[in-house]
Amino acid sequence: MDLKELLNQPNATLVDVREPYEYEEGHVEGAINIPLGEVQNRAAEFADMPRPLILMCRSGGRSGMATKILEAKGQTEVYNGGGWEVVNEAKTEG
Repeated sequence: MDLKELLNQPNATLVDVREPYEYEEGHVEGAINIPLGEVQNRAAEFADMPRPLILMCRSGGRSGMATKILEAKGQTEVYNGGGWEVVNEAKTEG
């Protein structure tokens, strides 16, 4: 499933794993901000979120790490959306 298809899922949850100051500078409307450093300790919160989970950051690096952390904890339907601007563009096009 490509990014646009994921974003069009009715229960898709968007999570921005950048630091709060980065998120405040610009983010995808409706995205939740949970910094990468908090992902490990907040895994239970992620488990309760509607799926699919689409993670994003500035370029895709941190969201890739967060995706791996959550998958290692047994979570499914977790996707690295890449950079927030790419996700935002795909969301507005879709």
